[in-house]
Amino acid sequence: MINLLPPEEKENLLREESWNLVLILGTLFLIFLICLALILFSVKIFISGQLEAQKILLLQEEKKFEESQIQSLEEKITVSNQTLSKLNSFYQSQTNLTEILEKISETLPPGTYLTTLNLNLAQISLSGFSPTREILLEFKKNLEKEQTFGEIYFPPSNWVKPTDIDFIVTLRITNQYESTNK
Repeated sequence: MINLLPPEEKENLLREESWNLVLILGTLFLIFLICLALILFSVKIFISGQLEAQKILLLQEEKKFEESQIQSLEEKITVSNQTLSKLNSFYQSQTNLTEILEKISETLPPGTYLTTLNLNLAQISLSGFSPTREILLEFKKNLEKEQTFGEIYFPPSNWVKPTDIDFIVTLRITNQYESTNK
């Protein structure tokens, strides 16, 4: 094909063709950029949605974990409370040895002393020394006055010697004392 157009027209046509090509390529590039922006925007929205879903799942798991920790702590508290309650009832059912010893020492007249003391549940066995029978009798009266003690028994062998008496006495801790001690 022979082109019979003048050179100016040829040049115009060539420029127009180049311009159209640039215009088409520019439009295609612009469309490509718009599509790329839309794709990136949709990816951003998708990732944001996934992130929110993961946050919600994380919060739910944290709540479950906290609830399980709270339940575990409540169980430990319950077990501790039961143990403390058992310990409290155990200690309340125990005889206060200090108070018993204090009461016995308050009943001892001057010059009298104890050599042995045996405590078995609610029964106490004492042995000791009294310089005279009168002082031993005073000790017996003091024990009988004390409401803490009951069933006080001095064997007859305690009363044979008038002086330098090695005595033995058995007595019980009364229920009245045990109930007021609790």
